[in-house]
Amino acid sequence: MQASQSLKVFLLAGVKTSPSAFHTLQQRLQHKLQEKGITPDIEMLFPYGEMERNLLLQLMEVRADLSTYAYNAGIGGRKVWKRIEPYTDSRKLLLIGHSGGGVAAYQIARKIYEDRLPIETKVIQVGSPKTRIIPPLKQNVSYIHSVDEDGKYKDPITKLGSWGGWTIRQDRLPMPQWDTKKYAPGMIVGVNTIGGHADYFRHTTPFTDELSSCNLDKTLQRIDGCLNDWLLSATLT
Repeated sequence: MQASQSLKVFLLAGVKTSPSAFHTLQQRLQHKLQEKGITPDIEMLFPYGEMERNLLLQLMEVRADLSTYAYNAGIGGRKVWKRIEPYTDSRKLLLIGHSGGGVAAYQIARKIYEDRLPIETKVIQVGSPKTRIIPPLKQNVSYIHSVDEDGKYKDPITKLGSWGGWTIRQDRLPMPQWDTKKYAPGMIVGVNTIGGHADYFRHTTPFTDELSSCNLDKTLQRIDGCLNDWLLSATLT
């Protein structure tokens, strides 16, 4: 990659998120992209409001945006669309959303696709509720979730929502069956973090394992893995 290439990145927060929550992630992500020869412009958005906004209202909006029938970027996406729109003439756009922010990120990518805007969007959902992904965007969405030592889901928020849908079983007697991953993202990866749902980006001592690897290091490593093929697939600017 050439050093002159640039990339707009939006970090989308979930409900009741402090403005400082993504600060260290932003710094380290910027450094990692620069190592790849990319000049990133990273900005944080609050699609459902900041800390002082009523929690119930935020949760109701996230729930509405989980619906297959959410339209025009969903409630959260519409609230931040004025920040997204100026960059829709770029070659690529990266949206990384934590929790409900991942829901809004997908709805924004869906609007970009349905409006036939000439931009390739990559969505990385971190600790988000399951959102049904339309087939044309499947390979553009990656999903990172916290797991325990046995690889089992341990973040309760990632157990909400659904990727499921009916499909026809292909055998001698075709029968409908429920496929739990029919509308799942194209890449699903687990990360063994310490703590709970709010701790994916923690980097202090209580969130560091015996190998001195903190939650942020592990999560950022998964983000990097989700990005490699997409970054190499075409020029950015």
